[in-house]
Amino acid sequence: MDSRISRRALIAAVPAGAALAVLPRDVLALDVSAARALIDKAIADVNRVINSGKAEPAMYKDFEQIFVRYADVRYIAQSALGPAGRGASPAVMNGYVKAFQGYISRKYGKRFREFIGGKIEVTDARPLKSFFEVISVAYLKGQSPFEVRWHVFDKSGKNQFFNIIIEGVNMLAAERTEIGAMLDKNRGDIAALTAVLQKTG
Repeated sequence: MDSRISRRALIAAVPAGAALAVLPRDVLALDVSAARALIDKAIADVNRVINSGKAEPAMYKDFEQIFVRYADVRYIAQSALGPAGRGASPAVMNGYVKAFQGYISRKYGKRFREFIGGKIEVTDARPLKSFFEVISVAYLKGQSPFEVRWHVFDKSGKNQFFNIIIEGVNMLAAERTEIGAMLDKNRGDIAALTAVLQKTG
């Protein structure tokens, strides 16, 4: 199997060079060391799960807990939904965010299962625009190492990541495309989109 195809399968493909959507405006007390420490912890948890030997359903639950603990779920969900969410009621948005949380955890949980027997290691961190980028390297059996980049901010008041980039493939941009297509299929109905997300991923 071509290694580049396997790597690209980790995240839904998007056009090369897609722009990062809805960048956070500022960074508060976060610094390079704190950003790196956050991703070190997240990766340690991911490595523990992928090599735990658990069945898929149990692994997906663990990935969801990691996602909730280390990622700004609401920001990612709202960014993926875009302007369509501005007029939605709090109840509708809360339902959507909860469904998105499960959807994204299952989706990327399946991708991370491909890392079984491998590992991810943090190699560097740097300030980038209004957030911090933490660079890690993924080692999979039978493949050349490749980069996984994490974007970290403290927009919600605590340090969390809000994007993952694997070999230039941008999670936020990819999910905006995916969620936008699902929303179009459901005629812009966020509640209907929520029902779809509960069964997808």
